[in-house]
Amino acid sequence: MTTQPAIDTHKTEAFLGKVIGDAGGMTTTIFAAIGDRLGLFKSLAHGPATSAQLATRANINERYAREWLGAMASAGYVEYDSVSHSFTLPPEYVPILAQESGPIFLGGLHQMLLGMAGPIDALVQAFQRGGGVAQANYDENVWDGMERFTNGWYENMLLQQWLPVMPDVQERLTRGVSVADIGCGRGRGVIKLAQSFPRSRYVGYDVFQPFIDRANANAQAAGVADRVRFQHLDASHGLPEQYDVITTFDVVHDAADPRGLLQSIRKALRPDGRYLCLEMNGAETVEGNAGSIGTLLYGFSILYCMTTSLHDHGEGLGTVGLPESKVRELCSEAGFSSVQRAPTENPFNSFFVATP
Repeated sequence: MTTQPAIDTHKTEAFLGKVIGDAGGMTTTIFAAIGDRLGLFKSLAHGPATSAQLATRANINERYAREWLGAMASAGYVEYDSVSHSFTLPPEYVPILAQESGPIFLGGLHQMLLGMAGPIDALVQAFQRGGGVAQANYDENVWDGMERFTNGWYENMLLQQWLPVMPDVQERLTRGVSVADIGCGRGRGVIKLAQSFPRSRYVGYDVFQPFIDRANANAQAAGVADRVRFQHLDASHGLPEQYDVITTFDVVHDAADPRGLLQSIRKALRPDGRYLCLEMNGAETVEGNAGSIGTLLYGFSILYCMTTSLHDHGEGLGTVGLPESKVRELCSEAGFSSVQRAPTENPFNSFFVATP
């Protein structure tokens, strides 16, 4: 006879509270994404408002404004004054919810997560049968949210934190070299480099044609189309030229063939070149990824990073699948002689410099 383990009812009650809290957090994220899309946080950043005032400012229905404000007050995202019946976005919250492209703005994150949950039925099938979900199955919320989320890094960290700890790379870019950005997405990273170091010449490669189309439009709008071009290409099959600097910004862990990709980068890098690799800051162990950020990284992995790689019959490293030891292992396999981790502090990212 199997003895049933004793149940700690206090532990059950505590876990019940956690699950309810997590469900409330999911609801809050959905409502935050709606508020971001409609500009409600940015409207509240201009000053307190009643539901009627917010409805007028943001051109939305008052009944929905009232319910949304109640939800955000309940979640602690806004503060409510029961005397004036007005709602306030505290100034301390503005950089997170209403300051577009700021260093800690998370509106893009909310939008991206909302979009990643879109093809949930296809994801459930992948759990059952293997395989994954194609990039084409996701909607514009993923791409727009991803662009807005990562653009904060390019605007506030690339020049201010990452490049200064790599002075030799910074000097090369200033002098003028050839640069390739692999997995360029919509091109925000390489466009920022082109704006800051106009003597260099740049090319961005990506396997997803819609990214290339938008990247070209973004380069035109930024006024750098004379020194930046974009091309649809699977870089894991090889690169067409030699480059002085090659970059990947949160790309290798997504790749169907990360080993082939790194080998292509190594072959295309000139003998004195530099490879800059930005990756997600996952820990080496499951216990090391415990907590909110680790949970979020696993979420990115299952909802997008791992599953799109597996759809293409790839390795499926996933968002936490490329910690420092794995970066060093794969770069060594690809033929790089050294890999240095840049001394930067960021909860989401790690930065590496590899040399031939």
